[in-house]
Amino acid sequence: MSDHNHINKVSLAGLLVALGIIFGDIGTSPLYVFKAIVAGRKIEEELIYGGLSCIFWTITLQTTIKYVILALRADNNGEGGIFSLYALIRRRRPYLIFPAIIGGCALLADGMITPPISVSSAIEGLLILNSDIPTIPIVITIITTLFLLQRVGTSIVGKMFGPIMLVWFLMLGILGFASITTHPEVLKALNPVFAYQLLTHYPEGFWLLGAVFLCTTGAEALYSDMGHCGKQNIRISWIFVKTTLLLNYFGQGAWVINSIGATNANLNPFYAIMPKWFLIPGIIIATLATIIASQAMISGSFTLISEAIRLNVWPKVKIKYPTEAKGQIYVPSVNWLLWIGCIVIVLYFKESSKMEAAYGLAIITTMMMTTLLLSSYLRKIKTPKFIVLAITFIYLFIESGFFMANVVKIPHGGWMTLLVSVIFVVVMWAWYKGRKIKNRLTEFVKLRDYIPILQQLSNDSSIPKYATHLVYLTSADNLMEVENKVIYSILQKQPKRADIYWFVHIHVDDKPYTMEYKVDHIASHDVIKIEFRLGFRVEQKINFYFRKVVEELMKNHEVDVTSRYASLSKLNITGDFRFVVLKRHLSYENELSVYESLLMDAYSVLDKLSLSEEKAFGLDTSSVTIEKVPMVIAPAKEFKLKRVFK
Repeated sequence: MSDHNHINKVSLAGLLVALGIIFGDIGTSPLYVFKAIVAGRKIEEELIYGGLSCIFWTITLQTTIKYVILALRADNNGEGGIFSLYALIRRRRPYLIFPAIIGGCALLADGMITPPISVSSAIEGLLILNSDIPTIPIVITIITTLFLLQRVGTSIVGKMFGPIMLVWFLMLGILGFASITTHPEVLKALNPVFAYQLLTHYPEGFWLLGAVFLCTTGAEALYSDMGHCGKQNIRISWIFVKTTLLLNYFGQGAWVINSIGATNANLNPFYAIMPKWFLIPGIIIATLATIIASQAMISGSFTLISEAIRLNVWPKVKIKYPTEAKGQIYVPSVNWLLWIGCIVIVLYFKESSKMEAAYGLAIITTMMMTTLLLSSYLRKIKTPKFIVLAITFIYLFIESGFFMANVVKIPHGGWMTLLVSVIFVVVMWAWYKGRKIKNRLTEFVKLRDYIPILQQLSNDSSIPKYATHLVYLTSADNLMEVENKVIYSILQKQPKRADIYWFVHIHVDDKPYTMEYKVDHIASHDVIKIEFRLGFRVEQKINFYFRKVVEELMKNHEVDVTSRYASLSKLNITGDFRFVVLKRHLSYENELSVYESLLMDAYSVLDKLSLSEEKAFGLDTSSVTIEKVPMVIAPAKEFKLKRVFK
C-alpha cells in the first residue's frame, strides 16, 4: 500500500519518469502523422485545417478524456493495462476474457511495428542532407542493439529517459510555436467544424482517419504503464505533453499551408520546420526519443506476457529479472520474437511512409476492447447506467470510424499486424481453453477421508521411507479437498511413506502485488496444507516461498522438521523435502469433438514448447519427482468385448 501511495504522489521525479516512460510512443507521433495526412495529396486549406482539427479532437477525446481521465480511474492497486483491467472485473464478468485476449494480442502486434516506424521516421531525416544515405542498415543496427540491451536491464539507461524526453517535448513546442507565428490563422482549426467538413465533404476525407488515428496510438501504452509513476503524475505531465504536441502539429500545418497548390509526396513537415543549422541535433534528439518510445513498447510487451502467464492465457515461458527495479523484467522468448518481427517489417516496408499502412489497425482493435472492459468496470463501481451507456456508445462510435478507416489499409500492409494479432489470439485461446478442458473433469476427493490412511502409511515401517517431507502441488481451492490423482500417487502408484505430507496450493490474486500465505494443520504433525495468494504480477518462486514458510513455522514451534532418522535426529539435521509434480497428459481413451480435438492438439504442442511446471514454479529440480498421469476428458463409449473359448 505504501508503494502505491508513493508512486501516486506528485513529484518532480514522478513527472520526469512519466515523460520518459509513459509518453514515449505518443510523443514521437509528430514524426509521421501530418506527413501521412498530406502525403501525395494536393495542399488545400480544407485538407490542412480539417487534418489539424481531426488531430486536436482525436487527442482530446481519445487520449485526454478516455485514457487520462476515465481509464486511469480503473486503477488495480496502482497498475493499469488491459489485463489489469480484466483482473478487476473477471469475478463478475469472466466471459470478458475474450475481448481481453484480443486486446492484449493486438497490443503485442503493435509492439512489433512501433520500433520500426519510430526509428525509421527519425533516421530518414538524414535523407534531407543526403538522399543517398542507406537508412535501412542504420535502423536495423539501432533496433538490434536495443533488443540486445534487454537482457542486462535498462534501469541505468532508464534514468536518462526523463531528461531526454523533456528536451524532446521542449523542442517540439518551441519549433511548433516558431512556425505558428508565420501563419497564426492555422489556430482556427481548433473549431470542430473543420474536422466535420473534412470527413463529409473532402474527397475520400473519411479514409484520412486512418492517418489521423496515428496521433493517439500511444494512449493504450500510457494506460498500461501507469504502475511506473502513478495516475496523478501522468495527468499533470499530460498537460505539458499535450500542449507541446499540439504546438508542433499546428506548426507543421502552418508550414504546409504556405505551399497551397503543391503536392508533397515525400517531404516530412516535421523536419521542414527545423532551421537548417539545427537539423543534425534535431535528428539525434528524434532518434533518442524513438529509441525511448521503442523501449517503452518492449517493456510493456514483457509486462503483458508476464500478466498473461499468471492469468493462464499464455504458455509458461522463462522470465528473468535483470535488475532489482520494480517492474523490470526480461522475457527472452518474447524479446527475440519481437526482434524478428521488427526486422521483417523494416526489410519488407523499407520506408516509414509504407509502414504507416501497417500501423493503427492493431491498436484501434485494442482500444475497442478496452472500451468494452472499461464500460463493465464503470458499472462495477456503481456509475449511473445512462452515463455508462453514453460513454460506451460514444467511444464505440468514434472507434468504429477509426477501425473502418484502418481496415482499408489491410491490402497495403495492415495484413501483417492483423496476421500477427490472429496468431497471438490463437495461441492465447488454445492455451486458455485447453486448460479449461483439462481441468473440466479433474476429480477432487475429501482429504479428511484419507487422514487415517496417511497416518497409518506414515507409521508403516514395512514400507521404505520415500521422503521425510513429501510436498504435492494441488489446484484444489477448497481447503479440505485434493485431486484424486494425488491420493492415487501416494497410496497406489507407489506407496509413498513420509513423516509429514504437505499440500501446496497457489491462488493468483486479482491484485497485482499480493504476497500472502495461509497454513492449515489438517492433521497435527502429519498433514499440512499451505495456500499462497500471489498477485498476477508476482514471480511464482514456490521453492523459495515454501522454505520461508517452513522457517516461520519452525520459529513458532508449529512444526518440527528435524530428520526422523535416529542417527540424524541426534544431530538436529533437517529432514529432506521432496516435491512431486503430476504432469497430466491426454489419454488415448478420449473421444472429443473436432473443435476440442483441435484445441487439445494445439494445447499439447504449446505445452511441449512451454516451460516445465517445476521450472515455472521455481522448484529445485534435484528434489523434484515428475509423475505422468493420464487425462481422460471424454471417455470412449461403452463397448462389448466378447470372450471366446477354443
